[in-house]
Amino acid sequence: MATGQEVKEEVALDGIVTGSVDLKSSGKLAKVALIERTPGQQRASSGQESEATDDEEWESESLYEDALDGAVDEDSSDYSYETCTLEEATAYRNRLRMVGDDQFIIETIEAGTITAKKLCTAFNIRPPPFLEGAPDVAYYRLLGLGITRELQKRVKLPQYNTVDDAVSLLKSSKNIIVLTGAGISTSLGIPDFRSKNTGFYSQLEHLGFSDPQEVFDIENFREDPSKFYSVAKDILPSTNRYSPTHAFIRLLQEKDKLLTNFTQNIDNLEGHAGIRPEKLIQCHGSFATASCLECKYKVKCEEIYKEIKAGQVARCGRCIRRLQPDRASGMKRKRSANGKSHSRQRRKGDHEDSTDEDDYDTAAAGVMKPDITFFGESLPSGFHDRLVVHDRDLVDLVIVIGTSLKVAPVSEVVGFLPSHVPQMFISRDPCLHVDFDIEMLGDCDVVVAELCRRAGWELKHDMIPSNQEVVVQLCEGYVSRFSFKAKTA
Repeated sequence: MATGQEVKEEVALDGIVTGSVDLKSSGKLAKVALIERTPGQQRASSGQESEATDDEEWESESLYEDALDGAVDEDSSDYSYETCTLEEATAYRNRLRMVGDDQFIIETIEAGTITAKKLCTAFNIRPPPFLEGAPDVAYYRLLGLGITRELQKRVKLPQYNTVDDAVSLLKSSKNIIVLTGAGISTSLGIPDFRSKNTGFYSQLEHLGFSDPQEVFDIENFREDPSKFYSVAKDILPSTNRYSPTHAFIRLLQEKDKLLTNFTQNIDNLEGHAGIRPEKLIQCHGSFATASCLECKYKVKCEEIYKEIKAGQVARCGRCIRRLQPDRASGMKRKRSANGKSHSRQRRKGDHEDSTDEDDYDTAAAGVMKPDITFFGESLPSGFHDRLVVHDRDLVDLVIVIGTSLKVAPVSEVVGFLPSHVPQMFISRDPCLHVDFDIEMLGDCDVVVAELCRRAGWELKHDMIPSNQEVVVQLCEGYVSRFSFKAKTA
């Protein structure tokens, strides 16, 4: 790969901010800066043009995506390579922020005090299998990505560390943004998307999909909606029941503390829990409604539940009704291989029965798509307007619950909000690419119930056992990460 590559890091939040920042010219470490500076060499001129094509750049970043998302476990005994301990990783990250990227590279890689491969693990990057056996220089680009991401992180507020601090923030805050993901619904038997072995994407892999996200790609849906409909029944909400965490969000609303609930979930359970529409932004849409791809006719999704549960492609009823008059004129419409309908004149002597007629009408009708946001589609306009125009200057507390924050642009919300606003995290597993002020790990329902108990709030829900006792422990090596576990009888 060419040296001196001019790289621009996008900082846009899906329409919130447009443009990019040239990380090299601004003094920040560009994504390939480490490639340009091998030990003992000077960095090449930033004016040199890259020989890599856009396709090569995209392919390379795609290869690194899993490594950037994959955390290195604290117990490194299972790995075949050296990893930084928690204490070492913390020291390296602090040193990077203290001296800047240039000096940090001089002190580490150029001084030969640590390999790039091992240093990657200090930034929660697991060296990918496809680099196994490669020389250390092969890890420079990956390390550059990790350092760039680290420098862009919001810095944790040092004054908030304990569970008591979290309770005090809950009680004193008046404009709380709650950002939720699939983890708040798993207690109802609704799978999340990304959990290993149990998540929906994992199930799709078992069904033979090489890339599970292809099922939710809008271009793939337009080309062949049957793939989506073959699995849609597995994510269709089977109940209107909501979890204790949904009830917690409603309690914040009742106490006039909820500014906005930004949810990534498509199950529409927030609405069933009583979150008012003006307080709710369904970032990825929901199964509440469905729309025709051709005529845009919108219906309640219940009207196509029969087709979804049967794994059949749902067609637009209005399109079918519109096609009925064609029979009287002797015209029939049938969809061609490219998805477009065409007509043919019925000849005298054609004697198709009514079932055959209905089949033609149905095939020509537009496909109904549940109003969930597919990859390749823009988020609802309300997401941008609410976050930028309304919430950004009002929010005084951010609570992230039940999400790994891996899907943009929702994953960028916490970094977009003012850095002085406290941020709390509640989920089963830590989110290692964001420095939250207080992290509370465990079953979301258990955590919120315990917070309410400590705040003196009554959280009513039949899934919360009476007299529930919760063990709260500080995680070893951390000052603001806690584990929550309900005592079993």
